[in-house]
Amino acid sequence: MLDCPAGEGALVEKLIAAGFDVRACDLYDELFRLDDVEIKKGDLSGTLPYQGQSFDYVTSLDGLEHIDSPPQAFREYRRLLKPGGHLILSVPNIMNVEERLKWLLFGYTSHFKPLSNQFRAQIAHDTAGKHEIAVHANPIGYNELRYYLELNGFEIQGVYRDRVKANQWLYFPIVVLIRLAAALTPKARRRDRWTRELASDPVLLGGNTLIIHSVLKT
Repeated sequence: MLDCPAGEGALVEKLIAAGFDVRACDLYDELFRLDDVEIKKGDLSGTLPYQGQSFDYVTSLDGLEHIDSPPQAFREYRRLLKPGGHLILSVPNIMNVEERLKWLLFGYTSHFKPLSNQFRAQIAHDTAGKHEIAVHANPIGYNELRYYLELNGFEIQGVYRDRVKANQWLYFPIVVLIRLAAALTPKARRRDRWTRELASDPVLLGGNTLIIHSVLKT
């Protein structure tokens, strides 16, 4: 199994405890804290330092939104996984009802705020120049994830949310309106535009994170 980006190694530690044989990779390998686990330096926007078809599983949590070229990352997932291999991705959920309303009102979401010069300077100071750790540069929703997964030969097995937000009841009237509009959409358009999926609980009523499990088709 490969975990990339591995960060400080929190997920790697849990995966090893669960019995997986894990390799770790990150743009900032010096931040990795597990002394007894190999960590390699690698950028998801480029080519990672592993041979093709090396892994049965790849986990890539909260990484795509930080990199310059998400499409390249999907090509790397395809290259690194064996046929039938599993890919677990997570990104900030920009399509839940709360984030849709924030976009309408403010023009940006909680996780993808305007990156002014002042804001970027503060991030650079706080991260000692490792701005990729904190900057969310590429908003990626369900639509983009599914498109790039299917384009690269993956089939989605499940879509999940990290949690249910406590204040979700406040948005109930908007949820009803969205789902009514979805129900009134012609069947062919619902299929072509993934209307049912976009109004599903994991997407529309999700928490901060959208999680997708997919398998590379043989």
